[in-house]
Amino acid sequence: MVSAQAAPSSRSSTRDSLNREPLRHEHHAAPNGVPALRGRGRHWTIPTPLPGKGSLPPPPRGKWYRPCFPASTGRAAKMAGRWLRHGSWQQVILLSGRCSVRLPGAGKGEGSRHCSGSASLQKTEADPGVTEEEIVLPRKKTWDKLAVLQTLAYTVNKDPTAAHYMFQDDPYLLPRNYFDSRLFSLSKESGKNVAKYIVNEFPQFFEKDIAEPHIPCLMPEDLAPQIEEVSEAALKERIQLRRVKASVDMFDQLLQAGTPLSLETTNRLLDLLCFYGDREPTREDQSEQKEELKESEEEAPDQRKRRGRPWKTSDFIGPKWRENNNAERIFNLMPERNAHSYCTMIRGMVKHGAYMKAHDMYTDLLNDRHTADVYTFNALILAVQEVKENYTERWELVEDLLKHMVQQKVQPNLLTFNAVLKILRKCGGMSKKLSLKTVREMKALNIEPSLATFDHLLDIFYKSGSMELLCELMNEIEGKTFVAQDPDDAKFFVNAIRICFNHKDVELAYRLHKVLETGDNWKLIGEAQKQSVYCTKFFTLVCMMEQLDVIWKWYRELVPSLFYPTVQVMLDFLQALDTANHLEMVPQIWKEIKQLGLNKKPELLEEVLALMAREIHPQETQMSFANCAADIKSIFETQEKNQVPLAWTASALGNTAILFSRVGSIQEAWNMLELFKKNQRVPSDQVMNEVLTCTKQSNAPDQAVKLVKLAAAFGLPTTAKLARRVKEEFELSEEQKKAVEDADPQSSDSDSD
Repeated sequence: MVSAQAAPSSRSSTRDSLNREPLRHEHHAAPNGVPALRGRGRHWTIPTPLPGKGSLPPPPRGKWYRPCFPASTGRAAKMAGRWLRHGSWQQVILLSGRCSVRLPGAGKGEGSRHCSGSASLQKTEADPGVTEEEIVLPRKKTWDKLAVLQTLAYTVNKDPTAAHYMFQDDPYLLPRNYFDSRLFSLSKESGKNVAKYIVNEFPQFFEKDIAEPHIPCLMPEDLAPQIEEVSEAALKERIQLRRVKASVDMFDQLLQAGTPLSLETTNRLLDLLCFYGDREPTREDQSEQKEELKESEEEAPDQRKRRGRPWKTSDFIGPKWRENNNAERIFNLMPERNAHSYCTMIRGMVKHGAYMKAHDMYTDLLNDRHTADVYTFNALILAVQEVKENYTERWELVEDLLKHMVQQKVQPNLLTFNAVLKILRKCGGMSKKLSLKTVREMKALNIEPSLATFDHLLDIFYKSGSMELLCELMNEIEGKTFVAQDPDDAKFFVNAIRICFNHKDVELAYRLHKVLETGDNWKLIGEAQKQSVYCTKFFTLVCMMEQLDVIWKWYRELVPSLFYPTVQVMLDFLQALDTANHLEMVPQIWKEIKQLGLNKKPELLEEVLALMAREIHPQETQMSFANCAADIKSIFETQEKNQVPLAWTASALGNTAILFSRVGSIQEAWNMLELFKKNQRVPSDQVMNEVLTCTKQSNAPDQAVKLVKLAAAFGLPTTAKLARRVKEEFELSEEQKKAVEDADPQSSDSDSD
């Protein structure tokens, strides 16, 4: 058995020895000659002797050793001893890591051997070059600040009935449809921007910091320069604060004073100007907005000149690269330029739409015998589409840039190949062959593709209507987790589900959705609008291709946690009910329509009424239909402020009257007939016959005669048939018969014949 004995009582000396030297692992000899293991505060004795002659020699005193296997209780020690008896002692040492142990020898005078987990590290003490294995334990374990929260987040499942977490601060602002969600989300972001503006504009009112721990983003930003004198340090400070205009003014003052500036500082100023397009990053007052408006008006004539050619991407980007701006002026004033100066100018020009200037600047870079970096080449490749019009010329320019990368020994990255594929999307029929060549080159360089790479390939190959590539891509990306590496990564899922929708391939859509739910891939679907487009296409495809129970399953999973259905989505849902011949579920869909706030959409109201009135159902179903018709009637009659009231159509009036008639609500049916006259609509023959049938069930001959008169007033061709039915199915008095004959003279002539 394994017995646990108490450790020495001098715990303070133990701590001191532990702090002075690293821990070592060695065997101790028990008093009875049995090898023992000693650790911090514990002493274990193992009754089974180790292989060899005799027992282990006693270790030197004054040293503490870590046990090869920890055991905090007697039961654990017993299990460890039992495992050791049935196993081998070398396994224990290997499991514990590299240990310094003493092996049994022939006697006390013989040397002992130090063993470790690796046989190549074993040396004897007799060897003068012996080294002792040491294990240094870390004093502190550094954890990620979000590790606990991330672990807890993985234990919570998604609630499909809850709205997005951004709306859960105020239950009153929980959206009901897509328009509400967009309005509320924009309102919340606007409120945040207003709060930030007030905090930064009036920092004197927010000096007290009560947050514990300190939250820097909630405090006012200190953007005021602290260095007032004209110096290079003051310029660096303004660049650090991203004060574009102040940085340019300080540069001009230093230039007038004849103060030389370092190349590094000038390049940092160029970085600031090219990144923001020589404009302030934020608009602080209305005057700057008016100034930018004037600049856009001055650029308007240039836009008018472009009406003779197709619109390009450069016509829709934000701030333009202005002629002779501060970036160009400072670049021309630089006495010395390096590769960083040229690369910064090129990337700034491409970012702000000066594509021809960017390629001219690259020519100047080559003339000055500089080399560009990979990010500059990526920007130049993306600008090819705006520089060249012909497909062949575009590819030739891309090939030249790639050859320059080889000559300058610049290693391409993922964005380089994605830029090439993006240009090939606009190269017509030659793009397929060249795109496959590009992908093979990526594979040769061991560059893993991103979702943007797959999106470009889909766009290139889908133009021919082929689905084979998408299936191969699904085989490639299933079960993988992706991270954002390219701005175009967010376009993959939307474009892929659009292809599945166009080909009506629901199985491929399921595989795509499974990839979206793998890991954190859902973060790559993009903004809320793209997520809504994806879910709309996916759910519409499910409505077209699946059974009703599967449709309900996906509806409960997607709404409202991921998207809010539009009017067209609900129309597709109603069409799925009609296809599955489950019209008795229309009232349930009507409840969903009301919860989503779509109950005032005329096309939805028309479709719901038409489906309920098309066929005759059991009485219980007809009662639920009549209740829905009453709700719809109240919506038409309710007029809210600042809203145009809904106008009754002939079909809506007729279907509502039919639904009331089938449940015996004769008064409600007659009210609907009165609305025909009030709204100058004409009822159909089916409406008049349904109301007459309801009148017969109520045995109301006066109402039947009145119905014939109403049909005659509308000038319906079925007036004679209605009069004949009234005479045959009702017991009329002489006065009522005369009223029917007066309403329809043709019926009296037929009777006399």
